Amino acid sequence: MNEHRYPAPRLWIDGDWIDGAGRADQAVINPASGAELGRLPHAGPADIERALHAAERAFESWRRTSPVARSEVLRRTAALIREGRDTLARLISLELGKPLAEARAETETAAEMFEWAAEEGRRAYGRVIPERSPGLRMMALPEPVGPVMAVAGWNAPAITPSRKIAGALAAGCSIIIKPSEGTPATALFLARALEQAGLPAGVVNMVFGDPVAICEQLLSSPVIRMITFTGSTPVGKQLAARATATMKRMVFELGGHAPALVFPDVDLDAVVKGAVATKFRNSGQVCTSPTRFYVHQSIHDQFVEAFVKHAAAITPGDPLAAGTGMGPVQNARRLDALEALVADAREHGATVATGGQRRAGAGFFFPPTVLTGVGPQCRVANEEPFGPLAMITPFADLDEAIGQANRLPLGLASYAFSNDLRVVDRLSREIRCGNVIINHWKVSFPETPFGGVLDSGVGLEGGIEGLQAFQQIKFVSQAAQ
Repeated sequence: MNEHRYPAPRLWIDGDWIDGAGRADQAVINPASGAELGRLPHAGPADIERALHAAERAFESWRRTSPVARSEVLRRTAALIREGRDTLARLISLELGKPLAEARAETETAAEMFEWAAEEGRRAYGRVIPERSPGLRMMALPEPVGPVMAVAGWNAPAITPSRKIAGALAAGCSIIIKPSEGTPATALFLARALEQAGLPAGVVNMVFGDPVAICEQLLSSPVIRMITFTGSTPVGKQLAARATATMKRMVFELGGHAPALVFPDVDLDAVVKGAVATKFRNSGQVCTSPTRFYVHQSIHDQFVEAFVKHAAAITPGDPLAAGTGMGPVQNARRLDALEALVADAREHGATVATGGQRRAGAGFFFPPTVLTGVGPQCRVANEEPFGPLAMITPFADLDEAIGQANRLPLGLASYAFSNDLRVVDRLSREIRCGNVIINHWKVSFPETPFGGVLDSGVGLEGGIEGLQAFQQIKFVSQAAQ
């Protein structure tokens, strides 16, 4: 797996690259082999304090940098990501286990995140409000919210940090970001691109280490004015409670358990092929991954047969090998969690139509798994599996389908397939979800808002809303003397 070509991880604070001398560290593991890729240094309290001072100082100059100049840095960063796409894709595959073709697609989306922010940052317009009396000028002016704390997970190691960093920089904010300790080299590639693009020291700081200790220190600091977090709902709720105590702005993209509703008037073969490709992309480790398939009872058996056939044909393998359809899951914890969910489902009468058990040997491989007959009492019916596991359940009518889609207190992504405009209209109105996707499988683009409702999060990333998340509005009222 060429672990020897893996770059030594570092911290990046105030423009300095910091190695592990005198610091605690941890192993970074290749999920396809179980081998150690490198040692990741942990930031200690002094490192975090230095990052806070750097972000505070850099914010004062970056906020005054013109949007045009900020845009140029973001554009150069996007160009450097594209220039190094092969290297970046390989790092994603090594750290995450994502097949190389999928990793290359992620590099392109990461570059587009910076390009979109570069464009939108130049359009951060305020407005002049019509005067109530002669000589009275009233204005609503957007300003950067301040230094930002960002936490990103491992499942989209280039896209998620890119979205957060690009939005913050376009708005004029500085940022301290803690990417995942499981995928550090991918995030550090982005840091190197920002440095080479001419970003001033301290505007972006990248740290790794004990998540609890780092988050506690950052959230306790009055320097930090906003937190943007992508991760699990339980952790998000804990961070939200801490952020509220100091009145910090929050944008949280949390867990999902996406329903996919399939009605009988669709091209079944096309829907199945798209469903399988989307479900098992990145080994199902996508917060918007469809997990709860509800299929009209008249086509349920046919859908299950076709879905299982396509899923069973996917053989997990080396993510760097040409033609690999699915790689490993990212860590051993996911293997344990998936096997526990399958065992619980079996105990409650569910049928394992394919898969269901980790592959013997090296690496963290779990096959595409399909469950049928899953009742609402099963853990997997209520907990996000975050892996290559799908459930297929029949429904009788539209009311039941909507009820099933809305059954959980989660609302990140949902999918539906129907050519009946009346059905589509009701689904778009009544599904409680931040992203309702009809007749296709693509949830998020750089130019569109992305976020969840209920326990799936608060606030939006992406699109014009993603820039506004990092801004606050100042009202200025000025009378002539």
